[in-house]
Amino acid sequence: MKLKELTVLLMNASVQSAEKAFANTAILQGNLSKAQAYQLYGRSNVDRWLSESLIKISNKKIDRLKLEAIAASSNRMTYLPVADRLAKPLA
Repeated sequence: MKLKELTVLLMNASVQSAEKAFANTAILQGNLSKAQAYQLYGRSNVDRWLSESLIKISNKKIDRLKLEAIAASSNRMTYLPVADRLAKPLA
């Protein structure tokens, strides 16, 4: 096993352990409001995931675990912001 693979496995294990501990002590909520999702993941990302039906709103709440899974699998966080994409290159 390569060092990078081991690092990823250990990071995932530590995050899952912390989430489980928080969930058991009721510190971490199972659902988020749309406003909380916007704060954590950005309005454009959350709106895009909703429009693509990757997440759904139920009783004005979004399932936190599903939202985290979608966010972790999304590689669009590395894309340029809109302002940078629209900026004209210097010639």
